[in-house]
Amino acid sequence: MTMAASMPLWPNGKRIAVLVGVLLESWSDGKSPTYFTRTTPLKPGTIDRAGIQWSEFGGREGIWRLLQVLRAARLPATVFCNALSAERYPDAVKAIVAGGHDIAAHGYSQDHYLLDQPPEQQLATVRKCLDILERQSGRRPDGWVSSVYSWNEHTVDALIQAGIRWHADALDTTFPRRDKAASGTIVALPWCDFVDNRVLRASPDDFYGVYKGMFDFQREHEPAGLIHIAVHSHFGGRPLMSAAFQRVLDYFRDHPDVWFPRHRELVRWFLDQGIDEFSAQRRFSN
Repeated sequence: MTMAASMPLWPNGKRIAVLVGVLLESWSDGKSPTYFTRTTPLKPGTIDRAGIQWSEFGGREGIWRLLQVLRAARLPATVFCNALSAERYPDAVKAIVAGGHDIAAHGYSQDHYLLDQPPEQQLATVRKCLDILERQSGRRPDGWVSSVYSWNEHTVDALIQAGIRWHADALDTTFPRRDKAASGTIVALPWCDFVDNRVLRASPDDFYGVYKGMFDFQREHEPAGLIHIAVHSHFGGRPLMSAAFQRVLDYFRDHPDVWFPRHRELVRWFLDQGIDEFSAQRRFSN
């Protein structure tokens, strides 16, 4: 197997690829996100009922609005779903599948961290999540992204043992590569550089501006650019953010040389190349 290769174009000569990711997240009973639009912290130990309610927006309303945006754009997405979300919002899971989108695993909940667990417990947690998502969606996920980047040196091996073929936890690359562990190999995909919570207390227009600028730059200067755009249902599913998300997708769709694969389709393309990675040196020295 060749370790690195020169950069090809995407299928059918497309200039740039766009992965669309949606996050459907939940917190355990009595837990809430560590941040949201409140600017004044509560006293330590206080149950943040407003924060809990804010986090529940994603399953109650946000995911439905985002599915509507994707339907209008006629674009497929991968929904990274907490197993707890699948248990709480089974109708949303059914709608995701009915809309032609994929479901990937996203841990059990947002306050349940893999890095706090020994290797055997990590494996058990991953399998539990896959079992729940398969039961709720009818298809066993083959992709994963860790809640709050909570992976460690044991996680990749646990994912491989559980049958996961790809993860989107990579933060050191903008292109797919193979990760190796004792139990085999897995494809690592880059995570999103600018998720919707980056504009949490600013302007949603910044979200549009960042992605338009990134898209224009890569399309002009890179032979096979790749963008992973992601939104959270509990923030990106609110009207002010969904409007910016829709503008971004519409801008991408206005260009005929864009490939919109689901994550698993990009993984299949990468594996077909028969290599471990496209090195940055070769990608940018052509």
